[in-house]
Amino acid sequence: MLAPPRIWWKPLDRLERSWLTIAFVWCIFLTAMMPLWLFLGHQNVPATTYRVAPEVYQQRVADFVEQYQVDTEKGVPVVAPPPGDVFLLARQWQWYPILQLKKGQTYRLHISSMDVQHGFSIQPLNLNFMVLPGYDYVITLTPTQSGEFSIVCNEYCGIAHHLMVSKLIITE
Repeated sequence: MLAPPRIWWKPLDRLERSWLTIAFVWCIFLTAMMPLWLFLGHQNVPATTYRVAPEVYQQRVADFVEQYQVDTEKGVPVVAPPPGDVFLLARQWQWYPILQLKKGQTYRLHISSMDVQHGFSIQPLNLNFMVLPGYDYVITLTPTQSGEFSIVCNEYCGIAHHLMVSKLIITE
């Protein structure tokens, strides 16, 4: 194998230099925007996470349902809690219970899983969170529009994953 001649490359022409400059400036811009958008953008949902034993969380949900249940829909309790802490449990293949919240009120939504990883998604708002067993995800939210919103699992969680749907009811 022979070594290449001493100067084996050709100098950049004007067009190549322009494209490289544009690409470099774009990379710097995107790199700067990532941390800036964290503080300037208002799309980030305020959330905190705590470790919790699944059995302890399940008991919290049972107490919550017992205290605020107002109805039952297809065997799943419907709860209408006051503003504050509300609890939602993910388990194969169900979201439990159905939440009925009031528009304009602030809630701290606690979400956890009993068994496997689930994906919490409110549609059509496209609000998405990963839900893992052993963690209590607390999302602060204030509903701004009334209606029924679908809650779906967007992370494959087993054979009946497609049945893991529920709803979030927002009243005036």
